[in-house]
This record gives sequence, structure tokens and C-alpha cells, in this order.
Amino acid sequence: MQSKMVTTTLDLPGYKITKSLGVVRGITVRSRSVIGNFFGMIQSLFGGNITIYTNLCEEARKETYLLMCKEAEKNGANAIIGMRYDATEVMQGLTEVLCYGTAVVVVEEQ
Repeated sequence: MQSKMVTTTLDLPGYKITKSLGVVRGITVRSRSVIGNFFGMIQSLFGGNITIYTNLCEEARKETYLLMCKEAEKNGANAIIGMRYDATEVMQGLTEVLCYGTAVVVVEEQ
């Protein structure tokens, strides 16, 4: 699915929604290794962007986004509206990342 066909809004400008296929989602649970936590702790002593954790978060979001898009395509959608991310700490050191939206079929407006 093309990234231009996924939006956080409830419509897709230039397209008409012809069918709603329901909620689709991608989910992953991630943790940082002991070594990763050690280097993250060292980076935090100097302040600024903690790149070890930034990269972990970005990878988790990318993975869940792709999983959501695959589920939408499998259901026959060519777009996703109302896309959101959510994250929950499952237990100390384990974070669930969720990407969800509504799978729809759209046609380009004339």
C-alpha cells in the first residue's frame, strides 16, 4: 500500500470512500537487551537524544505500520483512514506498540 493512501484524517482528499472494511492493526512487543540498556544509560548521562531508544521506537513503529498495511490489503482495502499509534508497557522492559486504523476502499474523484 502506498504511504499516500494512509492518513490520520477521516477522509482522503481527492478520493471517495466506497466501502469500509473495519479496523486493521499491526502489533509488536519489543524489549531492549541488557547491553542496549547499558548504552542507553550511558547516553542518558550526557543528555540529548538517546539514539538507542529512538531507533528501537522507530523500528517498532515501522514494523507495526507495515503489518497494519498488509492486513488491510489482505482484506481488500486500498487505503487506511484514521491511522493511530499506541504504546503500552506490558511489564518492565517490554513495550507493546500498536498501529491501527480503518481499512477502506476508495476511488479517485472525477
